[in-house]
Amino acid sequence: MKEKILGFFTDVVKEMKKVTWPKREELQDSTIIVLVVCLIIGAFIYVVDMVVSGVLRQIL
Repeated sequence: MKEKILGFFTDVVKEMKKVTWPKREELQDSTIIVLVVCLIIGAFIYVVDMVVSGVLRQIL
């Protein structure tokens, strides 16, 4: 059992060495894109919610 656990962590270290990490600028650009898209989607959902709420208020 101990050998399996040790082997697992050895494999994890090997795989982590293969990872290509993004440069700082790439990370910042990706973060900005994600935040902008989240804001756009949030605003869209808010507007749709307000429209649906208004329609339902008129019906009921």
